[in-house]
Amino acid sequence: MSARYAVRGTRGFTLLELIVTLAVIGVILGVSGLALGTLRLPRESREIIELRAARADAIHSGAPRTAHGVRFLPDGRAIGDDVDALTGAPRAK
Repeated sequence: MSARYAVRGTRGFTLLELIVTLAVIGVILGVSGLALGTLRLPRESREIIELRAARADAIHSGAPRTAHGVRFLPDGRAIGDDVDALTGAPRAK
């Protein structure tokens, strides 16, 4: 008897392998999608909120404002000991 049904080479995928692979990818995407949906931005400290409000008020009113040791000028610049000399950004504590 000759082997008429001999396998010459297994190339390609079976339908079952394809379905299992797609199911695994679907589960991974579903879990990661839920995890990304629950991410939130970190809350800003009260000091940062007050510094931004003082800067906005100084720009809007045209008069200097001071908050937490930082003086904001009407053009938006910040001066004082708690200001980064390189960037001009106030340092939050």
